[in-house]
Amino acid sequence: MKRVLVVEDEDAIRDFEVINLKRMGYEVTDVADGDRAWEIFLAEGGNFDVVLLDIMMPGIDGLTLCKKIRGQNAAVGIIMLSAKTQEMDKVSALMYGADDYVTKPFGPAELVARVDAVHRRVTMLKGMTEKPAGDMLVSGDFVLNLQSRSLTKGGKPIDLTQVEFQIMEFFMSREDVALERNEILAQVWGEDYTGDVKIVDVNVRRLRMKVEDEPSEPTHILTVWGYGYRWKG
Repeated sequence: MKRVLVVEDEDAIRDFEVINLKRMGYEVTDVADGDRAWEIFLAEGGNFDVVLLDIMMPGIDGLTLCKKIRGQNAAVGIIMLSAKTQEMDKVSALMYGADDYVTKPFGPAELVARVDAVHRRVTMLKGMTEKPAGDMLVSGDFVLNLQSRSLTKGGKPIDLTQVEFQIMEFFMSREDVALERNEILAQVWGEDYTGDVKIVDVNVRRLRMKVEDEPSEPTHILTVWGYGYRWKG
């Protein structure tokens, strides 16, 4: 069963989300505040495929809850819901480890499409068959292990979310090749992703904070102005 945790304090919006997700075959647990959501997430052992989080909530706010959930579970899909006026909150959500965000108001088709896209990625990663122990990508000081889905730099581990791992795999498999933003978006978020391409830039910014010695002066994830990015080991 496809399991979703919906966290939304506005009853009408929460009911709308629950009805449409159930209609598409999801098993939905819904709560009205962040504190209760965290209790349920821990009680269920994080056994959800996707968590749908509103940013503004009583108790633990959505951004804090996103960070706590991501710290507990690197594989679960997290989608944040935000109003159009909360542009900085969208960036913060992605920096805290969210996979995607949806801007209010939204229709049932967009909601289900975005949840489906994240769920497909989570399911694909869970269902991957084990690769040979020697199956890894090496670039300079970086080693990306495709079996353990881990990254090291100079032998030191770097914690990555599943989205970050997929971006790094795409980068390192095409070293020194300029990759267009939409190409990265399609590879990582899927061909049918309907969100903003800026999600690529925010995730790259977060990756630079993890892999670069000086994130403001990157030497590995290089910007190709007006186009995209290029990886250099």
